[in-house]
Amino acid sequence: MISSSVQPVRAILTSVAILLGATAGGVPIAAAELMALDGSWSGGGSVKFPSGAKEAARCRANFKKRGAESYQVSARCASPSGKVEQTALLTYVGSNQYSGSFFNTEYKVDGTITVTVTGNSQNVSITTPAGSSATFRLTR
Repeated sequence: MISSSVQPVRAILTSVAILLGATAGGVPIAAAELMALDGSWSGGGSVKFPSGAKEAARCRANFKKRGAESYQVSARCASPSGKVEQTALLTYVGSNQYSGSFFNTEYKVDGTITVTVTGNSQNVSITTPAGSSATFRLTR
């Protein structure tokens, strides 16, 4: 059984792991940009809760090309307070950037996510309407 104090941590970690797609709006895509996400990524960052408290967390994500402008993602994130596993769809929006929204059925959490890829690293930023946020740097 999960205590109620762990749920906010799991909810924000879920946010990091969840990468549900948005439309790309007809943006032309270079094949090299899209292929840059294939494979496994891992790294760390921080989670900020609505209370202002911060906690370090680590994530591992696997990206598989699903369509011309999207990837299927499965991810696992953990912090001292808990772990989450999720799957999602991430969509290309231009300039090596991917964007989406997420919804976690376990904790009823949603929000937005942006991933910017530069070579073998990516910066992940998420926010929730409840005031939580997280930033991560993932590498191959």
